[in-house]
Amino acid sequence: FLFSQAGMVVHWLRRPGPGVRINLFYNALGAATTAVVLVIIVLAKFTEGAWMTIIFVPALVLLLERINHHYRKDAQEMLSAQEVQVSSLRPPAVIIPVDSWNRGTEKAVRLALMLSDDITALHISMEEDDQKRLKEIWKEKVERPVRATRSVVPSLRVVDSPYRWLYQPIVEFVKKTREEKPDRLIAVIIPELIERHWYTYLLHPRRGARLRHLLYEEGDDRTIVIDSPWYLR
Repeated sequence: FLFSQAGMVVHWLRRPGPGVRINLFYNALGAATTAVVLVIIVLAKFTEGAWMTIIFVPALVLLLERINHHYRKDAQEMLSAQEVQVSSLRPPAVIIPVDSWNRGTEKAVRLALMLSDDITALHISMEEDDQKRLKEIWKEKVERPVRATRSVVPSLRVVDSPYRWLYQPIVEFVKKTREEKPDRLIAVIIPELIERHWYTYLLHPRRGARLRHLLYEEGDDRTIVIDSPWYLR
């Protein structure tokens, strides 16, 4: 009650106008009264737990103030937007992490073809992967039909991972592409199979979510993450 009354006193001091003095008087009286009551209770019941009020209530107020400061700071940064840089607009360089050729991958490639002519499918190869088979499928399912439309053919890059690392090679490839193309946005399209039922959802690894988290941790404004979900029937 003390903090609420004191807060209203500050409120009326910041908003002068007709009728403010009477409201300010009542809230100041309330703040003074509750302050006296608080002191009496703390002195009389200090050893019985009143000391907790002195510690936890100011700590809670400080926490709420810091949260409010965080929101104000975020709002100020978001509102200070620049004009759209129309003169430097270019299609992004698209990277598609590819585990195998499936319907989800095919949908991600179609999306990439609508966004840019600079497309790289990235496959992280483990020891047991059949790289040769994947390259043959890529030539048949991607390169041949895209070349028939006289469009720029997406390239397939295979990166060996002898220690069976999956995420780190992808993040490093995105970093390298970002350094090689400083004037382009880097769009990472993540194809992901989505289960419709919660009891089968747990049976599939959430690799897309993990990769998104790692890319967001980089904190780079030029990297865009695009989800390309394929809903299993």
